[in-house]
Amino acid sequence: MNLLIIEGRKLKRSKLLWILIAAILIMWIPCVLNADVNFDMEAEGISPENNFFIQGFMGFAWFLFPASIVVVTVLIAQTERKNRGLFKMLSLPVHPGGLCLSKFVILLFLLAAEMLFMVLGYFLSAEAASGLENYDFSVDVSMVLRTAGLVYLASVPMVALYYMLSVLITSSVFSVGIGLALIVPSVLVMNTKAWFVYPPCYPFRIVTAQMHDLATKMGSFDYELVPWIPAAAVITVLCIVISCIFFGRGEVR
Repeated sequence: MNLLIIEGRKLKRSKLLWILIAAILIMWIPCVLNADVNFDMEAEGISPENNFFIQGFMGFAWFLFPASIVVVTVLIAQTERKNRGLFKMLSLPVHPGGLCLSKFVILLFLLAAEMLFMVLGYFLSAEAASGLENYDFSVDVSMVLRTAGLVYLASVPMVALYYMLSVLITSSVFSVGIGLALIVPSVLVMNTKAWFVYPPCYPFRIVTAQMHDLATKMGSFDYELVPWIPAAAVITVLCIVISCIFFGRGEVR
């Protein structure tokens, strides 16, 4: 708890939350300005309001959310390495594993905050688009919250993977490059039988499945909880354990 309090104070002094808010604004503004294109999707059996909602979350789940995870994890790691801050922390009677876990929890909190910003951004954007097009683009609140919750939970293994990469790769350029490179194949991997072993595609798979549920003429795109949940649990635990083992080794040397 003491480590979490310390990490929370560091987060309060950082500008990470403002970066996440800016990313959400950049994503929703074009959706509002181009809200009229949602009327063209009725041929697929999806209503304009459902398409407005699902397209926004698809863009978020496929690229913006994973990219935010990559950037935030690297920024957190580089902040600690700046002025040998991590070395000073490890010189204190603090268990490296506990420090590693506290940073991971703070990372999950940051992403929960981004998900909250995403939900708020949707409601504000739906209101703005409704006024712009004289059509109600709002959908049921429960559907928005359910989708946001599922996307967040499905992102935990991906967060653990990217956090492990930021621990193992001390170069910020290589860490960001590898992290972003892992996002691109998620669209292809998502459509294979082995998609459940590739965490970067989990959030996008969730939203895509919901799009097929909302569009009556697109067919089904279901996902089976087994073997997905066991595989996701193993990947998450494995990545966290590796992160705790190797956390701070480069600085100690």
